[in-house]
Amino acid sequence: MEMSQETNLLACYHRGCGKKFNPNDNKDDDCIYHSGYPVFHDAYKGWSCCSKKCTDFTEFLNIKGCTKSKHSNEKPPEPEKPSVDKCKIDEAIEVISKPVNNGISLQRPAFDTAQLILSPTISPTLLEQIKGLTAIETDKSTENKIQIGQNCKNNSCKGSYIGITSDEETCHYHPGVPIFHEGMKYWSCCQKRTTEFSVFLDQPGCTQGRHVWFSKNTGKKAQCRMDWHQTGAYVVVSIYAKKYLPNQSFVKLNPIHLTVDLFFVEENSRYNLDIELRGIVDIKQSSVSMLPTKVEIKLKKAELGSWSKLDIPREVPEISESKENVATLNTQIEAVDLSDL
Repeated sequence: MEMSQETNLLACYHRGCGKKFNPNDNKDDDCIYHSGYPVFHDAYKGWSCCSKKCTDFTEFLNIKGCTKSKHSNEKPPEPEKPSVDKCKIDEAIEVISKPVNNGISLQRPAFDTAQLILSPTISPTLLEQIKGLTAIETDKSTENKIQIGQNCKNNSCKGSYIGITSDEETCHYHPGVPIFHEGMKYWSCCQKRTTEFSVFLDQPGCTQGRHVWFSKNTGKKAQCRMDWHQTGAYVVVSIYAKKYLPNQSFVKLNPIHLTVDLFFVEENSRYNLDIELRGIVDIKQSSVSMLPTKVEIKLKKAELGSWSKLDIPREVPEISESKENVATLNTQIEAVDLSDL
């Protein structure tokens, strides 16, 4: 008798029900189902007949019906598909791409705008690696005795040694090299141009540091690998280097001009990078990290958008920087009494 009753059960086709029922025992509120149809949109799943939505498919299957009635063995009609105009099947659809930055573009400053030296975050591991190297450098610097009246060797500095208090003074100097091009005279580090040699000599230094009482042979140019990547808000420049001295290295920046100078005491060499940036950056929100294997420069984009390249190639002027020319210029600078200019 029980087998015959199970055989007589019918499957209910109401959406969301899925139960079997006895057609001879089918009350008005036995079936709880969804009278609408499934809706899948933007990762959400729900029913057109009620406002319940979720992102998980299992949870969607377990959403309780919103309508009550008798069970039904008749399949509900499928929702009508939107009609397609066959005349427009081959019609091209125009896709308009909106620019990333809909605001007003920032005005690009001059390349030779004054740069700011970024204060780096220095890794303790890097300081541990160069501990012995800095001790050697200190020993070398104390081999010779400084004479009273000895001039600072930094370019354009007017300071002279009057005693141990001179070591605490701030030195204003040019870390770059002199450039003479098409009648113009300027320093590679700050690009302030003039045609007058006396004005060139009198240009105040663009960098602050400590006096150097003995000339240093900067040696050969170091070769370092440079790479960069970007996110929506930042451009990150990485210069892969080891055992450089943080206290004799610097990173300078203006909104479109990046300068990097790293000193390697073991090879007695320097690495230089001086580029015009493709986009504009916010100096205050940019930073530098000096790490054991690299220098990482994080530049905050001043405008939204992707950079196609890191820099804009600049014409490299003919530089008068042979050892003989630079030595001659330094001799001329020392021989000129700048106080009379």
